[in-house]
Amino acid sequence: MAVEIERKFLVADQTWKPAVTRRKRIRQAYLRADGKASIRVRITDDVHAALTIKTSRADLRRHEFEYDIPVLEAEMLMSLREGHVVEKIRHLVPGEGVTWEIDVFEGDNAGLCVAEVELQSVGQPIVKPSWIGREVTGEGRYYNGSLAHAPVSNWPADVRAQVVGE
Repeated sequence: MAVEIERKFLVADQTWKPAVTRRKRIRQAYLRADGKASIRVRITDDVHAALTIKTSRADLRRHEFEYDIPVLEAEMLMSLREGHVVEKIRHLVPGEGVTWEIDVFEGDNAGLCVAEVELQSVGQPIVKPSWIGREVTGEGRYYNGSLAHAPVSNWPADVRAQVVGE
């Protein structure tokens, strides 16, 4: 059983782009997202698919179970989703002892840019690059399950403008 420990941040500017070592296109949808767990289907670069179950978060940690599935089955499962499909380009940027995952959202969440870093322990120190903005760990609206049900395009204009720079 895997345990995920991650922190999330808004991205303050575009200076991370030259450091990108890899990109992947991700489409994901939620089959269930309630107080106890979320069940997600994800397709990466149209060639890999996975079904993921994540428990709800009590702190920075949560249990995560992931299973590879055929892409055609993932496409069929997406049709059973609750809410919108979350579309994004994930950019990998190496940092000091960590890899930053910068998600640039498209579709209903266009304009949102969030950086995540997975940690080995809750207390693991991280060096934040200059392009890292406000921490949003624990702020539900920035989690993909929430973005599927309440996308940025539906946020009040003043809130959206603070996040996507409109």
